[in-house]
Amino acid sequence: MRILIADDHELLRDTLVLFLESEGGIETVTAPDLASAEELVAKDSFDLVLLDYSMPGMNGLAGLERIMGMDGGQRVAIISGTAKREVAEEVLASGAAGFLPKTLSAKSLINAVRFMAMGEQYAPLDFLRAAENEPEHPLAKSLSQREIEVLQGLTEGKSNKEIARDLDIREPTVKLHVKTLYRKIGASNRTQAAMIARDKGLF
Repeated sequence: MRILIADDHELLRDTLVLFLESEGGIETVTAPDLASAEELVAKDSFDLVLLDYSMPGMNGLAGLERIMGMDGGQRVAIISGTAKREVAEEVLASGAAGFLPKTLSAKSLINAVRFMAMGEQYAPLDFLRAAENEPEHPLAKSLSQREIEVLQGLTEGKSNKEIARDLDIREPTVKLHVKTLYRKIGASNRTQAAMIARDKGLF
C-alpha cells in the first residue's frame, strides 16, 4: 500500500510516517505543500493521498478538488487539526476518501488509512457528533472563518507574511483581516489579540 502524506509541518509528517510504516505493508512518500503533492501524483500512483487542510497552496477545498481531478483517480482525504465540522461535511460530500482530525489516536489513524485505501469513505463520527453538541465559542461567533484562521496565526506568533503564505492569500488581505478582528475583539495590537484569544480559550 502506497500513501502520500502532504503536510507543511515536518514533525507531523515524520510522526505519521513512523505510525504507518511501523505497521508493515505500508510505504509512505511525503510532500510539504500542494504543488509538490501535485508533482508526485502526476508521475506516480498512490492508494491514498492525505492532504493537510491548511498547508500552502490548498486554498480551502480547492486543493482537494485539484488532486481528485487529476488522472489516475486517486483516493484523496483531508487531514486537519483546525477545520470545523462544516469543513468535514463538505469534504465528505465532495466524494473524498474521508476526513481525518489530527486528534485521532495512532491506532484509529492506521485503521482509517487502511479503510480508505480499500475504497471506503471514512467519516469520524465522534468528531462530527462532538462538534454538533459543542456550543459555539462566543468569541468565534463574532468572527468569520478567515478571521479565526488569521487570529490563530497571530497566537502562534506568525508574521503577516507567514499567515498569508499558510492561508494562500495576499499579505494586504491579511492586514485587512487583522484590522477587522482587532476591532471585533477589542485589541489594539498583535500581542493583545493573541492574549485575548488564549484567555478566552479559543485556541
